[in-house]
Amino acid sequence: MSSTDLAAANSGTTPVREGYRFDEAALARWMHAHVEDFADPLSVEQFKGGQSNPTYKLVTPGRSYVLRRRPPGKLLPGAHAVDREARVMSALGEAGFPVARVYGLCTDEGVIGTDFYVMAMVDGRVFWDATFPDVPGHERPRYLDAMNAAMAQLHSLDPAAIGLADFGKPGNYFARQIGRWTRQYLEDTEAGRDPDMDALVEWLPGAIPPGDETSLIHGDFRCDNMIFHPTEPRIIAVLDWELSTLGHPLADFANHAMMYRMPPDIVPGLAGADLAALNIPSEQDYIAAYCARTGRDGISDYPFYLAFNLWRLAAIFHGIKGRVIRGTAANAQAQERAKAFPRLARLARQAMKECA
Repeated sequence: MSSTDLAAANSGTTPVREGYRFDEAALARWMHAHVEDFADPLSVEQFKGGQSNPTYKLVTPGRSYVLRRRPPGKLLPGAHAVDREARVMSALGEAGFPVARVYGLCTDEGVIGTDFYVMAMVDGRVFWDATFPDVPGHERPRYLDAMNAAMAQLHSLDPAAIGLADFGKPGNYFARQIGRWTRQYLEDTEAGRDPDMDALVEWLPGAIPPGDETSLIHGDFRCDNMIFHPTEPRIIAVLDWELSTLGHPLADFANHAMMYRMPPDIVPGLAGADLAALNIPSEQDYIAAYCARTGRDGISDYPFYLAFNLWRLAAIFHGIKGRVIRGTAANAQAQERAKAFPRLARLARQAMKECA
């Protein structure tokens, strides 16, 4: 799928799709009680984007809001934890990190059928193409640098100081993540097995580099998961915190910098792009900028971090494949993601071989 097709498929809203409707009057009653300055009438639309948690636009005469909820239907244990999203965004907002304001969290399934939270609607630009084609060439380095700076800022925050000391288990991030995604991969029997995934499942636990660090990490830090200022190379809100936790900052950075290796038809990536012609910093320069901001002297074992993240993304796509099969996929384009799963698994195995 081209970036233009991807943007068209994920941008904007549609009427709420069959299977994702809920009691809008009940939601309005909850918002009257929990959202300051809320005023009827309320109308609900569903965003096209959002692979995992269904996302809705709530329109009122005074302002618009965004609602994120757990999807209805059979769910894997621990998945779609919207309460964690709401918590981390609230803490980050108070710490001055660019996120949307969270108005409230509801864990009473009696309101709309699943847990949900309501946040501010942030107006700005979302880029579905990592080459930033709509940005003048001389400004592109500033957009890449804004992402680099935001990631460094996130990793510099002290989780305990912003009330997130218990947001995850400190230490042994790779071992825990490998265990988690291996279990989800193996337990989702409806989505099936893949020989490339199986090879990574066997190899990864014994390839973890020595040393350990812990910081707050996003888990899916991509250009299409953030909102830029309408006219400036500045991030005004980072979105989609479902995978956030306490973890290894270099895992998070490599997952973000993986855009340099990612084919753009899977998720926004730069593989195959002429970076010099586009005036986009090289992968080496991008890594160096992050290291300068975080006081590092380079990143050893970078190939492992890439292999791990490609495998983890493949595991996420495997989960989307399972939801498509079960009929609980939140996004109309989920079938495209499911079809891309085997290709991602092959890319992960290729990266694994580069570590040998």
